[in-house]
Amino acid sequence: MMIGTVSILIADDHDLVRIGLRHMLADIEDFTVVGEAASGEEALDKAAELKPDVVLMDVRMPGMGGIEATTRMERRSPCTKVIALTACADDPFPDLLLEAGARGFLTKDSGLDELVTAIREVRGGNHYVCRRIAQELALKPLRKRTASGHSPFDELSERELQVALMIVGCQSVQDIADQLNVSPKTVNTYRYRMFEKLGVDSDVGLTLLALRHKLFVPDGDA
Repeated sequence: MMIGTVSILIADDHDLVRIGLRHMLADIEDFTVVGEAASGEEALDKAAELKPDVVLMDVRMPGMGGIEATTRMERRSPCTKVIALTACADDPFPDLLLEAGARGFLTKDSGLDELVTAIREVRGGNHYVCRRIAQELALKPLRKRTASGHSPFDELSERELQVALMIVGCQSVQDIADQLNVSPKTVNTYRYRMFEKLGVDSDVGLTLLALRHKLFVPDGDA
């Protein structure tokens, strides 16, 4: 049994998601939502300030995404445990986020009971991955053994993958540079490195490849 109150920070760029999670968790006697953040950068600052036990971290946010924020939080706030939240069961990021230091991974359609269980498990020092994500993780090595199941995006670094997703999301080089706090020249360095690894020669080619491997859904919303 958990002893003491569990303090929680909610990080999601959608107001309605944050409001919904706050209201759901308000009914749990030993849970307290101590703050909210609308970006990865804000989540880092709030975690350092509020020192929550658990952060519910949206995978896809503008600017610094969930992967980078989790990596930095693991270094800056090691006592805070991250549970990543995704809108898609077949999100390509679970293994990257777990490697980055996330202690749990849930889809946003998980029920309240499972969310509560995940928070308690992670707060208690364990890992928790919802069944749908666990199944995807279990099948991923098997899929990679076949040529049809291999994704060239697996060869990209964490930052390269982040930039790739921003490009296929129709963000300009300048916008990406501003959000990642790097120069446009650095963004272009990532672009050309990705093009070489993926065997494409343009942003259009990158987008078509991302669609082919279901890395990007044009009308999706995380």
